Amino acid sequence: MRTFQAKPHEVQRKWHLIDAKDQTLGRLAVRVATLLRGKHKPTFTPHVDTGDHVVVINASQVRLTGNKLRDKTYYHHTGYPGGLKSTTAKRLLEKKPIEILNKAIRGMLPKTPLGKQSAKKLRIYPGAEHPHQAQRPESFVISA
Repeated sequence: MRTFQAKPHEVQRKWHLIDAKDQTLGRLAVRVATLLRGKHKPTFTPHVDTGDHVVVINASQVRLTGNKLRDKTYYHHTGYPGGLKSTTAKRLLEKKPIEILNKAIRGMLPKTPLGKQSAKKLRIYPGAEHPHQAQRPESFVISA
């Protein structure tokens, strides 16, 4: 018996639509990262991008548990000396609701060219509207 190796041109990609309303941030990010990477498929091959496209709607209504809205801090650097900036999860969720989900999902993908390629298949929208009706995304339900 031989080990199956997926070829890039043979990969069948689906489109998934995920509603982030009242979903816990980390649990949602795990499921989305799994879909992007292709680990849910029996044809998963570690060195080939076998993942699907994912459209996440209602990103502004994602939920954080405990005191994370107040206590969790996100950092970025401007590139200048002394340019370390920080913001709380609450403020980031109000100003850039897409960014909080994007950081959580991308942090769960590999930090390699394959991970960057997988991240390009992710589309996040703060509201319920999205421009991907032509791709006919299937609704993907995340159980609590």
